[in-house]
Amino acid sequence: MKKLILFIICCISAISLQAQNDVDALLAAGVKDAQRFTNDYLKPGTNGLMHSINANWFNTAEVKPLGGFEVSIVANASIINNKKKQFLLNTNDYNNVKFVEGSDSQMVATALGKNDPDILVEITYDDPIFGKQTEQITLPSGIGSSSGNLLPTAFIQGGVGVSKGIELKARFVPKIKTDEVSIGMYGAGLQVEITKWLPVDKLLPISIAGLVAYTHLDASYDLTKSSGISGENQHLKNNTNTWLVQLIASTKLPVINFYGGIGYISGKSGSDLLGTYRVSNGVLTSETIKDPFSVSSEVSAIRGTLGAKLKLGFFRLNAEYHMSDFDAFSLGLAFGFK
Repeated sequence: MKKLILFIICCISAISLQAQNDVDALLAAGVKDAQRFTNDYLKPGTNGLMHSINANWFNTAEVKPLGGFEVSIVANASIINNKKKQFLLNTNDYNNVKFVEGSDSQMVATALGKNDPDILVEITYDDPIFGKQTEQITLPSGIGSSSGNLLPTAFIQGGVGVSKGIELKARFVPKIKTDEVSIGMYGAGLQVEITKWLPVDKLLPISIAGLVAYTHLDASYDLTKSSGISGENQHLKNNTNTWLVQLIASTKLPVINFYGGIGYISGKSGSDLLGTYRVSNGVLTSETIKDPFSVSSEVSAIRGTLGAKLKLGFFRLNAEYHMSDFDAFSLGLAFGFK
């Protein structure tokens, strides 16, 4: 029986977890218990990433004229606050899990936190030969402060003017594959500048626009070598989809401009533990479990944005801050023509 890292890889490579416990024991105790714990444990991490991948979709309310374009390299990071580092584990909600120290409920680490000191739980399972058996395991800690309390993402983004007051946007992360990990991201957006269609457009000191954007992220992790459990085709698959609707306003100055707005983020991240797992039930017996479970988390949040943009010929620099369920900040370096 090996590490509980099987459950927590699906934080999509942005979260490098350091769990030291028995997934075998949890699965033996019951798939429902393992699923409940995993869902609560992962939810803050996947939700934080959904906020991170939606930063820097815009750096002005002005859209490019027909044929105008901009290509950017963008780095984002959601900020992890202390409330996201713990969740309340109530053993009354579990069938076969109890705290060794005797309490019914206790705050324990999420994928973003750390248990200090370690927290022990007792797992109960039924062995067909020896009857009821128990085993103690240590609950996993997450990344704690090792990430600087940040969840980073980065991508390449482009925008092009397609008509008066209309700009199409796209962003992507090239598909990355190693022996164990595969990850990729893409998105598309439409920005419409409302003030372009007003007769007093050239007289207004600001531009106003609306944006709708979609982002998709998928990742897969081969668990064959790391799970420590015999079986076939063991892997964890994640699919994340988000939508952003944003109202934007910006100044219209030649060099330095300021922008901001209010928006709404919605999204869902789902992770599937797939393959077959032959789990020990004591010394002599085992059980084969196929595609043990799926977990998911959703976001639905209002977001406020403040930012500034510096234009130096064909080059642009921008920085912005987002206020939401997960605050986030972003930096962008762009080359453009309009």
